[in-house]
Amino acid sequence: MIPMLNLPRLHAPFEAELKAAFDAMLSSGRFINGPAVTRFEDELAAHVGVAHAIGVSSGTDALLATMMALHVKPGDRVITTPYTFFATAGCISRLGATPVFVDIDPESFNIDVARLEEAVTDDTVGIIPVHLFGRCADMTEVNAIAARHDLWVLEDAAQAVGATHLGASAGTMGIAGAFSFFPAKNLGALGDGGAIITDDDDLAARIRALRGHGAKVKYYHDLVGGNFRLDALQAALLSVKLPRLAAWEEGRRRVAGKYRETLGEFSGIILPPVKEGDDHVFNQYVVRCDRRDELKAAFEEAGVGCAIYYPVPLHLQPCFADLGYGPGDFPHSERAAKETLAIPVDPALEENDQLVIINLIKRILK
Repeated sequence: MIPMLNLPRLHAPFEAELKAAFDAMLSSGRFINGPAVTRFEDELAAHVGVAHAIGVSSGTDALLATMMALHVKPGDRVITTPYTFFATAGCISRLGATPVFVDIDPESFNIDVARLEEAVTDDTVGIIPVHLFGRCADMTEVNAIAARHDLWVLEDAAQAVGATHLGASAGTMGIAGAFSFFPAKNLGALGDGGAIITDDDDLAARIRALRGHGAKVKYYHDLVGGNFRLDALQAALLSVKLPRLAAWEEGRRRVAGKYRETLGEFSGIILPPVKEGDDHVFNQYVVRCDRRDELKAAFEEAGVGCAIYYPVPLHLQPCFADLGYGPGDFPHSERAAKETLAIPVDPALEENDQLVIINLIKRILK
């Protein structure tokens, strides 16, 4: 078996540190908020170079709490992409606002900035570009369009901690950025977790209040918020893992480089492109193949991990039927849903295992 991500193998070299962090938390009795959360927030803010990092309960709640702090309300329109995880559009809808979809660029899988401005209307309040699979969207163009129309930009960087666009870190190029620490992420907790990063002092203060039911002082509620706190144990474990993130990014790039070296000219498969000036951190290594389902079946038969992200674009999900979209409205997203497959890009992937994967692809697609 070759899994998509072998977390026990990844954790093995520092398992003792993780256990020590758990034991220290158990002894402290400080399971909600407290110094472990503050420490991780300070470390994360320093790592990405922002004034504020606010730990929250998940990447989903990072998006939700930030939009609550930005006063998103019924009647507002927020632009994003239909080819992403459900939470991006789901959080817009949960606040009574309308998700407005713009198709993806077929190479990067990120929002097509050439089509973005035509989606802006008088009711548009913001844009949520998604840095899908660990590669930044074209934030230069996104921000230029937002500035022309006085829109906020919230980066969905759930899959992109550590990625950069022209030297700027994912999550630092808009009003705020949302991270996920789901275990399979490049920086993963041992459960759910997320964070919001921003340089805006007022926004950070509102988010901190909103994550604790809208109270800056306990039992005194200025806002209606929610229980969006980052678990203190997860914060302590993330503090152990954060110093290793850069090395894991290099490991992922090494694996990605081997795929490009051996499969770059192989017919029948299209690999993620390399873009000058951007650092791709490969949260997923997603290839495009018109024989995707055949390749997926061969992987599964051989005991090699793979996954489809995402099989149904959001504009075709039943819960968004009232938005009025239909098949053919976003052809690049629909084609990606039919042709893409994520294959292992584990930073601890052994060379022999990667050769098994490469040879399997060559055998199936020859």
